[in-house]
Amino acid sequence: MLENNPTNVSAAFEMLLEEMEAEIDFINTVGAKAFENRDYDRARETLEHAGRLTAFRDKISSLKKEWESLTQIEMDQEEMEAARIQRRNHGRLQRGMRTPEEAYRIPILEVLTEMGGSGPVAEVLDCVGRKMQEILKPYDFEPLTSDPRNLRWRNAAQWARNRLMSEGLLKNDSPRGIWEISEKGRQFLQSKKDSANP
Repeated sequence: MLENNPTNVSAAFEMLLEEMEAEIDFINTVGAKAFENRDYDRARETLEHAGRLTAFRDKISSLKKEWESLTQIEMDQEEMEAARIQRRNHGRLQRGMRTPEEAYRIPILEVLTEMGGSGPVAEVLDCVGRKMQEILKPYDFEPLTSDPRNLRWRNAAQWARNRLMSEGLLKNDSPRGIWEISEKGRQFLQSKKDSANP
């Protein structure tokens, strides 16, 4: 039986990613205010800074995935329960326990397909939330510290959407406020369904 718990490191990565998201949200708010005030130099500067932070966040996300691939171990039911209890009792890790961003990918693609290929952000997110209600954790329903009107799961879904766009699975030229699946996204979703139902 392993003494160490690699989930502690995964949780630390989750907390770091969350703090990065909060920082990017803050920079975006500063940029939006600069744009409203027609301070275009400041708006451009904050946009470039947000881009660098987003790239850095993606590096952290890649490191987290690399860590998780290094620590793939088979645990029996007893060990898994012990790990869960340890995490629950470890106060500083509680904050980072949320549904991973990866879990949102297929539901987003499914919802967009069910909606005929595209839909308004709020409507898409509502449908994704209903589709994922069985797997979302209590922590996912807490508000972001940087934006108390925004729940953590909705923010995570928006990050997942950004990743889907960068992979070409969602269109990146959709009208503002609209999410739209690409042909590559439809093929990807179909391949996932085919492999799940051979």
